Amino acid sequence: MLRKTHIRRPIAVVLMILGAAMIFLALQTWVGALVFALGLFIEAAGIAFSRKE
Repeated sequence: MLRKTHIRRPIAVVLMILGAAMIFLALQTWVGALVFALGLFIEAAGIAFSRKE
């Protein structure tokens, strides 16, 4: 993980926004379920990236 907070925080915010957008835009088909799962993964990565070690 990056130790520099001035780099880590903007990356975390972008990942969380991207994940939330993917969750919001997921369709109700099997492709939508994949997009939803990918959005959850990206959201979790953003949250993990924003936390301190």
